[in-house]
Amino acid sequence: MAGRRAPGDRPDFSLENAAGGRVAGVDEAGRGPWAGPVVAAAVMFGADGPPRALRALIADSKQLAPARRAALHPRILASAGAAVGMAAVAEIDGMNILQATLLAMRRAVVRLPAGLDLVLVDGNRAPALACPVRTVVGGDRLSLSIAAASIVAKVTRDRLMARLAIHHPGYGWERNAGYGTAEHRAALARLGPCAEHRRSFRPIRDLLEGQP
Repeated sequence: MAGRRAPGDRPDFSLENAAGGRVAGVDEAGRGPWAGPVVAAAVMFGADGPPRALRALIADSKQLAPARRAALHPRILASAGAAVGMAAVAEIDGMNILQATLLAMRRAVVRLPAGLDLVLVDGNRAPALACPVRTVVGGDRLSLSIAAASIVAKVTRDRLMARLAIHHPGYGWERNAGYGTAEHRAALARLGPCAEHRRSFRPIRDLLEGQP
């Protein structure tokens, strides 16, 4: 399912209301980084959606400053059923990032209470689930449940990467979350890859193979 609103419009609860029943939104964080797991979150609000004060603040996580995401994270968890799933670096390298992302999404959804009537998934690829699934291109700008899931996934992954940075110092993951920034690239040239680097990703693979 595809659909986009005009720039500046905020997600709402219309997709959830149209579906009726118990509806969860799912999104991921971390498909593009060179290091660390991919993280997915599933969020299910009640039939009336998030509280009015909260729904006015929820947006696609990419549109929010880190401090705003961090402030919204506990409010979402207090107002909805939420669960997180991950796929580790070894799984990403073993099955490719798309399949690992779908796996993380499945792991998030199965941690919600059973009996979902519909899962709304950001993007155009759906994980295999026991309940109905609808893909929504640009869903984090359309659906409050998906946008909330994007915030939970992003905050969870950023905090995880900050913890991993303590055990693997020098790459700047507490700042770049494993993405291919100039800081990260320079650290790779200096330190080489560590166990949390995705060896199936070309920059890491090329480095290991001794290519420029």
